[in-house]
Amino acid sequence: MATKKIVKKVKKALKPVLKKKAAPAKKKTVAKKMPRYACGVCGAVVSVDSFTGLAHAHRLICCGEVMKKK
Repeated sequence: MATKKIVKKVKKALKPVLKKKAAPAKKKTVAKKMPRYACGVCGAVVSVDSFTGLAHAHRLICCGEVMKKK
């Protein structure tokens, strides 16, 4: 009988805690993929950080050859 009273007290104490809703999960941010260019001769890779269209307007040259989009 004593255990039933204890269980009731514990349930009563936990009732506000159990009613609380969990905070919604934060959305993960997806990084934008910027264009990357690779040299066919030496294997150097260039990532374009600030996308202003410069890489598309001009050719990126390494080892005397145009770098290809990876």
